[in-house]
Amino acid sequence: MIEDVKPDKQMDGAPSDTGESEESTISTGAEELKPKPPAKLAPRGIRTFTVCRQSDESGVSGDGVIIEGVSLATGQCVIHWLYPLPAGAIAIFNGFDDFLKVHVHPHPANKTIITWEDGEQEMYGDD
Repeated sequence: MIEDVKPDKQMDGAPSDTGESEESTISTGAEELKPKPPAKLAPRGIRTFTVCRQSDESGVSGDGVIIEGVSLATGQCVIHWLYPLPAGAIAIFNGFDDFLKVHVHPHPANKTIITWEDGEQEMYGDD
């Protein structure tokens, strides 16, 4: 049977020089070393943004602010098209970069500006 081990060295292998009699214990019991199931909840947190097109080369969605969106802590991105009326449309992407690949990078003439909730802006397109 394996028991708990009490090291007399620091993690880097050097002896402890604290002068205190503090003992740390590394658990080596079978239950503590078993792989743990994943957390029951995904990471939390969102970051909101808007998408403004200075022009619309396709003539479909228009110019100005055309999308509001969120980037989730998981990396996923959800966008809400503000067109067509009355409700627009929703799209979900595995990542913000996937959204950019589909709706921003292929349209450099749109001169797209993404503005994050903290005021940070990213500009894409023709100079």
